[in-house]
Amino acid sequence: MRVKRQRLAERPEIILEAADAVLRKGGARALTIDAVATEAGLSKGGVLHHYASKDALILALVARKLSELRTEIAACEAEIPPGPAQLPMAMVAHVRSHYCDDEESSRALLLASVESPEALNDYRAFVADQLDRLAAMNSACPGEGSVLFFAILGVIMGRTLGFHQLDVDALEPMFEALERMARKSEA
Repeated sequence: MRVKRQRLAERPEIILEAADAVLRKGGARALTIDAVATEAGLSKGGVLHHYASKDALILALVARKLSELRTEIAACEAEIPPGPAQLPMAMVAHVRSHYCDDEESSRALLLASVESPEALNDYRAFVADQLDRLAAMNSACPGEGSVLFFAILGVIMGRTLGFHQLDVDALEPMFEALERMARKSEA
């Protein structure tokens, strides 16, 4: 009985992993409850038991992605001395270290999220939170943190959506410029 409960407790994560695999393989259009069930080796009812709809599944995927992003940025922040430049420097460090990660899954999740207003609200809340944190850290130069954030977001979204495929060598001068701008806010 205990093993069965453990397996049941693991199913939400198994389902999310399967949904991520479906997104990577087939994109946003391929994300269906049936496809996720097949990938997870579960019945459609087994998936629906944990996620009542495709929107609920997308919402859970977005929540997981944003949680990972917050954790990764916090880890980068912990490596940088406190001050007004800490968060923007952490954001640059995060993008620098994750820029070449698999964008297929991120692109597909972003596109799937467009059809889910609640998922878009989670993205909006994440952006608002980051902008609030930047404003609080750098009240002496209002707007600078926001400019840095949106510049970083532009680099990420450009790659995620396939607008550019800049290699690390082409990006390095941009990352250095963003870091200089972030450091200037401490002066």
